[in-house]
Amino acid sequence: MKEERGRPLRIGISCYPSSGGSGVVATELGHQLAARGHEVHFIAHDVPFRLDLTRRGILFHPVEVPSYPLFTYPPYDLALANQMAQVAEEHDLDLLHVHYAIPHATAAFLARAILGPRSRLRVVTTLHGTDITLLGTHPSFQRIVEFSINASDAVTVVSRYLGAETRAAFRIERPLEVIPNFVDPAVFHPPRPRPDPELRRRLAAPGEFVLVHVSNFRPAKNALAVIEVFARVCRRLPARLLLVGHGPDVDRCAHRARTLGVADRVVFLGEHTDVGRVLAAADLFLLPSRNEAFGLAALEAMACGVPVIASRIGGLPEVVEDGVTGLLFDPDDTEAMAAAAIGLLSDPARHRRMSEAAAAQARERFDAARIVPRYEALYRRVLAGAGAGSGEGET
Repeated sequence: MKEERGRPLRIGISCYPSSGGSGVVATELGHQLAARGHEVHFIAHDVPFRLDLTRRGILFHPVEVPSYPLFTYPPYDLALANQMAQVAEEHDLDLLHVHYAIPHATAAFLARAILGPRSRLRVVTTLHGTDITLLGTHPSFQRIVEFSINASDAVTVVSRYLGAETRAAFRIERPLEVIPNFVDPAVFHPPRPRPDPELRRRLAAPGEFVLVHVSNFRPAKNALAVIEVFARVCRRLPARLLLVGHGPDVDRCAHRARTLGVADRVVFLGEHTDVGRVLAAADLFLLPSRNEAFGLAALEAMACGVPVIASRIGGLPEVVEDGVTGLLFDPDDTEAMAAAAIGLLSDPARHRRMSEAAAAQARERFDAARIVPRYEALYRRVLAGAGAGSGEGET
């Protein structure tokens, strides 16, 4: 099929609707595409965490999984494939952009098969990390992940690190295009002209530094190390820690804070839709992850002018420039992280330079206006039959 240059596209997006990075990126991509005149259909079991259904060009199609006594486990992937096929047919979708190989790319391939050999529906898969580094390497899923990647019309990865990990774990038969995550500068930006004084008063006492951690509080995020670092900082400086998000390690973090005697200085904000406003009120961001394919939360902090102290692992060094926009350490070296935090907070001139550099790099390298057109170009190449590998960043 020859793609009509420049016409608005009809795009289906499937992702996990949680507050994790893949769901956030998929949602923000949908917002950006709709703002550029495309028609975007979200297909998921729930409304994605940040999705704004009041925006023009955004539609949502819920996936309902029937309850049936013979099903030991709810067959979500089958219900998802059925809904993908139905939405694609009813709305004449050009392509499905799925986030995570399983179940989304697998379901998309099945949906295309349901529509038959004459269907022009194309499938673009974006790999985000744990679908490769954790789930994908499990024997129960390895072959289906590999198949789903190779059956896609184009595949993108969020970092060079993830591209290398994918090629090491699977027999990949197609190009992997690196398209990094992005931020919307209208949402994530340095405080203008200064941190919101009312919000700052609600979050911390006068004279206290504000440290922030944002994640899904799964073991890979190493959130307990955040508490360890913060407790060491508190021995030297007046400080408050804001924990944004929810997940299995939240209760363990609360227990560790009590054990270390800093529970009165730790604030659990839960899942928060206005993360940009919270970050703009912060002085430092902590992300000591054990596994991170990109580090979207770190990028959002940088965009708000907040220096990052994080792990030197995975894709984080591709986002945080050590010594310039943040400081990188071994994820277990909480003592070094704390010392770095204390040193940076105690040196206003250095903190200001790092803050300005963080905001500048986020704007220059990861602005949505720079990244989203790369997805649009990929879509048009796929629809024209060229596939991935014709753009920047092929691995």
